[in-house]
Amino acid sequence: MRFIQLVSACLLLGLSVPAHAQDWVEYINRDEGFTVNFPGQPQVREITWPSEYGMVFAGRVYAAKRGAEQYSVTVIDYRDAEKKYMALSRPPSFQQAIYWQIDIMASIQYAATTLYRQRPGAKVTYDAWHYIDLVEGHQLHVANADASSTHGSIYLHENRLYIVDGTVPPNAPEPGLFTQSLGFLDEKGERVRYREIYSNRLPPMTMGNRVGGGGRGRGQAPPPTPPQQ
Repeated sequence: MRFIQLVSACLLLGLSVPAHAQDWVEYINRDEGFTVNFPGQPQVREITWPSEYGMVFAGRVYAAKRGAEQYSVTVIDYRDAEKKYMALSRPPSFQQAIYWQIDIMASIQYAATTLYRQRPGAKVTYDAWHYIDLVEGHQLHVANADASSTHGSIYLHENRLYIVDGTVPPNAPEPGLFTQSLGFLDEKGERVRYREIYSNRLPPMTMGNRVGGGGRGRGQAPPPTPPQQ
């Protein structure tokens, strides 16, 4: 009798693992150019993002909860930075067009400081350069004032800023599997994987002539894999 009960308990335990794992889904957003694993379909809300140099950009937060765990991807669209900068009333010391370019290229560190390094009552335990799929970025681990922990990963790809944030309660597994599941999609909606480190390409300058040139991306996506014969 005890053997039958033990076998029944093991079967129930084995069946519960796949059901639990089914909570997680691969979320694909071709319009925003990313894919990530979420615990269910995320809720979406529109936000505005004040930048370092006084511009306000449109953004969206994709968020999902799993009990006390919270997961989100925030996407900020910097692609119209030049137009927004030229529309600002600016003091003489900020007339150069290079400042809208700096606003984009410095956006990772600006987000890292405002969202994580300056978080009230929190302690940053890890703060370093990072990459995913060879797209360069930055990663921070934060011990929050309420004893929860946060992993934040920030990347800049095709002039969109991606902020991947996972927060879990005390004694819960770290949210690294969530932050590491981020992937980038090209204009065709296909997953991108670069051969070397990718640095963001600045949009071409069209309105300002004070500073020439623009940034250039490093890293080329590999050609499609030929079909198997």
